[in-house]
Amino acid sequence: MRSGHCTPAWATEPDSCDKYKTGVIDGPACNSLCVTETLYFGKCLSTKPNNQMYLGIWDNLPGVVKCQMEQALHLDFGTELEPRKEIVLFDKPTRGTTVQKFKEMVYSLFKAKLGDQGNLSELVNLILTVADGDKDGQVSLGEAKSAWALLQLNEFLLMVILQDKEHTPKLMGFCGDLYVMESVEYTSLYGISLPWVIELFIPSGFRRSMDQLFTPSWPRKAKIAIGLLEFVEDVFHGPYGNFLMCDTSAKNLGYNDKYDLKMVDMRKIVPETNLKELIKDRHCESDLDCVYGTDCRTSCDQSTMKCTSEVIQPNLAKACQLLKDYLLRGAPSEIREELEKQLYSCIALKVTANQMEMEHSLILNNLKTLLWKKISYTNDS
Repeated sequence: MRSGHCTPAWATEPDSCDKYKTGVIDGPACNSLCVTETLYFGKCLSTKPNNQMYLGIWDNLPGVVKCQMEQALHLDFGTELEPRKEIVLFDKPTRGTTVQKFKEMVYSLFKAKLGDQGNLSELVNLILTVADGDKDGQVSLGEAKSAWALLQLNEFLLMVILQDKEHTPKLMGFCGDLYVMESVEYTSLYGISLPWVIELFIPSGFRRSMDQLFTPSWPRKAKIAIGLLEFVEDVFHGPYGNFLMCDTSAKNLGYNDKYDLKMVDMRKIVPETNLKELIKDRHCESDLDCVYGTDCRTSCDQSTMKCTSEVIQPNLAKACQLLKDYLLRGAPSEIREELEKQLYSCIALKVTANQMEMEHSLILNNLKTLLWKKISYTNDS
């Protein structure tokens, strides 16, 4: 296993591959990682020093390698949500656990995270298929321990749920709490990424101006924007409930060489049921105490000094806020006014508005139609 610009913590833990060799963990990436050494770590993609995300090559296929980067099942409010390092013990399920018992464990976890959805049993069966890394029709104890550790992570769960969706990176494999996703050619909405040390010293206004200079042509930006709108549809009342985008920033979105949007980082896309359960009744002095990530805000009830559970701004409004400058810069003059009007209507969306779902669908479809009509006859699209 070779490391590139920074050393993967997973790779430096002396007992990681020992756990595989003794059957504690298992998964389709383990043999390549620990025996044949055909899974290579390359350039570090993390913008912060304690993230674990790398370009990698697995059996000559490019991918993105991620290690345990989230604090499982706990949400911290009012912080920048830097993940705290936590040892994964791989203590569940225990030896002697039947497949039926494991299915019940997974079902209970999903019920807590996703709410009492009618089709959770289908998702449990889907997880068992993913957990069976060697496709022998059985889930070994090591595979079950790896799957259980990974299911605590929002991103992994979302990748499984949205595995057939165009804008979600494909899961290539896993080993323990490490997983490999398909590679994304451009790992930011803008065409330039800088080391985190340099980012610290660049004023935000200058950074925004710099970002706007390094973007694709307008028709290509429009195609990428349509991809983001489609992803918002994917997570809005999907097959297993609603997910909330709690860090809608350019660094979490990428695109491929055909300018199709691909999500790069989905750690802060969380099940609505899970977030509501964890934020409600939290003590607060002001609305600033009722924030998860950068974007998921509820209000502070001054009569009880507790956070309310209803997130104020829907995913679509946050996506439009991100796209406003991106799309208006260089927009064709004949649609600029209409585009600006639609974007501002979108940004003004509130979860509590009457008939929000109908308005949400109308605004989203109008925006997609406006953009598609403009780019459908261009070579760039």
